[in-house]
Amino acid sequence: MKLTNNELIGLYRDMVYIRQFETRVQELFAAGVLPGFIHLGIGQEACMAGTCFNLVDGDIIGATHREHGVLLCRGVEGKAIMAELYGKVTGTCKGKGGSMHACGLKQGALGNNAILGPAQTIVNGFAYAHKFRKNGKVAVTMFGDGASNRGEFHEGINFASIWNLPSIYIINNNGYAISVPKSKQQKVEDLSARAAGYGIPGVQIDGNDIITVVETVSEAVKRAREGGGPSLIELKTYRWRGHFEGDPTPYRTNEELESWKKKDPIARFEKILTDQGITTKKDFGTINAEVKAKVDECQKFAEDSPWPPMSEIYTDVYYHNEGSVQQ
Repeated sequence: MKLTNNELIGLYRDMVYIRQFETRVQELFAAGVLPGFIHLGIGQEACMAGTCFNLVDGDIIGATHREHGVLLCRGVEGKAIMAELYGKVTGTCKGKGGSMHACGLKQGALGNNAILGPAQTIVNGFAYAHKFRKNGKVAVTMFGDGASNRGEFHEGINFASIWNLPSIYIINNNGYAISVPKSKQQKVEDLSARAAGYGIPGVQIDGNDIITVVETVSEAVKRAREGGGPSLIELKTYRWRGHFEGDPTPYRTNEELESWKKKDPIARFEKILTDQGITTKKDFGTINAEVKAKVDECQKFAEDSPWPPMSEIYTDVYYHNEGSVQQ
């Protein structure tokens, strides 16, 4: 797969944007500014940017509560995402969904899903619609290694296989299901091997290598668009932060964390770009400064935005009242 210099620089910019956006969120949460729970994907930027690179208008992707970067890469305005994390009315869900449910339906981003499993069945509804309409679009679901042990995952991937749907299942295998290491979750060494049980392609790759992610997802997307059916891709990666912000991570060692930080997807890509003479250190500095200014704007927009009025507490949600369900 031949990428232009502009595309390569764009991938770098996307990863830096995700990293800086989430680092800012980390700082704001630690300062007590943001409400609720926050789960960050710092360290997993290549998985998100590389996957979304292959998607076009009309494609659908749903992810977990850790993939704010998917929303950013799909073109959801960073200001609206930040406002949602603040709980402001200008947020993607009018401040009512928070980090775990931020979305961008117009951009084909179904939103974050904090419940393990259901997303792997929901995605098939969109994939079936694409197949029925014969529009050549795909539906992607991105989730963690823990979710791959859920019954819904197996049900969903089996259904996609039977109906030959344009569904793509992407496992961000960061080694832990909350605090449970992979070694205590399943006996199979490679989660991608589970694809064989459903008669579909399965592959495991380095999720911190942005080019490999782009190329592998590209093959699966091309196959799905041409009617070849679903694929399972396992991305080996690692989250630098705990399962949630405030998690003291007693289940892992500092040595383990530091060993993965040496595989930083952004630093690795910087070396590739400089070795090939595509960019210079000065270029990196310029991009990082531009992204910082953009994140500053996101924060200011969220801080200046109003809170949702109490009069709308029951709008846009379902609630139970005297035996009836109302909207």
